[in-house]
Amino acid sequence: MTRNVPAARRGRFPRMRWSTSIASAAAIATAVTLAGLAAPAAATPAPVTPSPVTRAALDPSLVSGRGAALGFSEQEAEKATTNGTVIGPDRTAYTLPAEASGRSAVSLKPGQYVQFTLPAAANAITMRYSIPDAPQGGGITAPLAVSANGGAARTMTLTSQYSWLYNQYSFTNDPNAGLIHPDWWITECKCVPSQTTPAPVISTPFRPMHFYDEQRLLLGRTYKAGDTIRLTAPAGSPAATTTIDLLDSQVVAAPHIRLIAANVLAFGADPFGKRDSAAAFDKAIAFAKKTHLKVYVPPGRYQVNRHLIVDDVTIEGAGSWYTIITGKQVTLSTPAPDGSVHTGVGFYGKDASAGGSHNVHLSGFAIEGDVRERIDTDQVNGIGGAMSDSTIDGLYIHHTKVGIWFDGPMSNTHITDTVIADQIADGVNFHTGVTDSSVSNSFIRNTGDDGLAMWSEKTADARNTFDHNTVQTPTLANGIAIYGGTDNTVSANLIADPLREGSGIQVGSRFGAEPFAGHLWITDNTTVRAGTYELNWEIGLGAIWFYALERNIDADIQVVGDHFLDNTYNAIMLVTDFPVKDQYRITNVHFADIRVDGTGTSVVSARTAGSASFQNVDARNVGAVGVNNCGSFNFTPAGSEFSLTDLGGNDGGGTTGPWLAAWELPNTITCDDRPPVVVPPAPSPWN
Repeated sequence: MTRNVPAARRGRFPRMRWSTSIASAAAIATAVTLAGLAAPAAATPAPVTPSPVTRAALDPSLVSGRGAALGFSEQEAEKATTNGTVIGPDRTAYTLPAEASGRSAVSLKPGQYVQFTLPAAANAITMRYSIPDAPQGGGITAPLAVSANGGAARTMTLTSQYSWLYNQYSFTNDPNAGLIHPDWWITECKCVPSQTTPAPVISTPFRPMHFYDEQRLLLGRTYKAGDTIRLTAPAGSPAATTTIDLLDSQVVAAPHIRLIAANVLAFGADPFGKRDSAAAFDKAIAFAKKTHLKVYVPPGRYQVNRHLIVDDVTIEGAGSWYTIITGKQVTLSTPAPDGSVHTGVGFYGKDASAGGSHNVHLSGFAIEGDVRERIDTDQVNGIGGAMSDSTIDGLYIHHTKVGIWFDGPMSNTHITDTVIADQIADGVNFHTGVTDSSVSNSFIRNTGDDGLAMWSEKTADARNTFDHNTVQTPTLANGIAIYGGTDNTVSANLIADPLREGSGIQVGSRFGAEPFAGHLWITDNTTVRAGTYELNWEIGLGAIWFYALERNIDADIQVVGDHFLDNTYNAIMLVTDFPVKDQYRITNVHFADIRVDGTGTSVVSARTAGSASFQNVDARNVGAVGVNNCGSFNFTPAGSEFSLTDLGGNDGGGTTGPWLAAWELPNTITCDDRPPVVVPPAPSPWN
């Protein structure tokens, strides 16, 4: 996407006495942020066994060394104490349990509660929840009482204004809407509505999704391990049900203060968020560049209702729990040249066509957007444009369209220790010629499209790395997706609970991407409860999914050391779309040192021509034939057009015997288009 870049603002600014005014302003803003949160001390109850700590709803020992480590403890509501109703587990799309972490949650009626016992000291919580939509769409608000150790409760205001999408892509907020695309194939009636007489009747709301949201709360004091946090849906709540998915708890450090800096308060920024501070930020950024200082944003809530253009500047907050930069989504009077019809809060590098931005360093603040609908032409991302030789560290990005969308060419930019949640589309997308860049130790939850993506449209992404990240509950598409590119790496990530029309990891020749070249390393990742149902094809996918739609996939692809746990359908899937099944192939893919623990169907499903090799691939609890080999569906006398090479050490299987049996090699046809699903047992330690 392209966009307009406003001319840089210029001006002269007075000298400031940084040592006194800034420190006092930071203290005042911190007091404002924490005011009213401290609860009166309560008597400590008798020791209670803590609610289990999980990672992606798994025992942490099963994913040791994989995913992000950001210092919070995750506890699932269905494992806590409650007088509400546990819903799930269920993996059926368009249901509340299916979109929950671990595919289960707790539903509270007014007056009911769920109570968590802290496993470690904490002064802050993040709570993931869902409340109903308004009958006509647009969301409602409802209270939630939060109390510690049975003490006085404070009230959080929950909202469904940023959730509840309906209908066909790219979705609508209207639960009563008719079909957005009346000429599209509709699986539910197996028809093309515009060619059906009479026109099909669809039930409304049609395909509801994206139910959950999250909120954070500073508790005002530090509670110790064994203390309890109770969440109660108050009597009289307008929400008929309040569904709690999980609680994250942690100790948040004191606010970071930088005394010698271009403090935005000195340029007129409002830390109470009552007036727009965009111009004040522009002035602080210009002054910092002129004087070679950093920009400092003290604790507070700052209203910024448009893009801030950043280049050759460092912007630091006091920490993402203290410095909140938020903005309303603003409708433009006329569409921008790039097609945007809205603007909103966001930090943008200059467009790549203008040379992009360089030496941008953003850290220690939150970006709270106001995006409630998906409009793909809109530039309403948390961070956008092109930024080379830059860093993004310790941010919290919430309620934007895409957390971070980079349009290259650009290079050498690194995203670390960042949380991205509740996006209407992707978490992070490296788009068009992003090179030598990375996302590491970051946490992405509840995206409306790919959690992490490299998209080599027009120009190849190259030498990039996604490493030690956690991606949970994308409601559409994939946890991690690589669309073309050269010499990229996906390593040591934890990916859980993709909901529909995607996989834990996808390697795709699609969306106009440049070809795969050089190598692609996919190493030491863990997926859990992945391999979703593809609505349009009406088949189950794999936890890792290779998809040749527009080109051959023939680069050197090494899938090594990965664990595929509790796979809803297949662990590994290789597909060429049926209309081009005799044009494209998937070859040169090598699997080694893999563990597959539980499949609803097969270990490998091949629906393409080509080949792959397997070495030390161990499987257990396999629900169907180990290799479902349909090839290109030509059923030739010579066998399948897809061949498997056994390099040894491929052990285990299921009720049908060894998953990779001699009779299946190299290309025996074992095609079962839609095998029955056998629900696998929960993952367990591998002896």
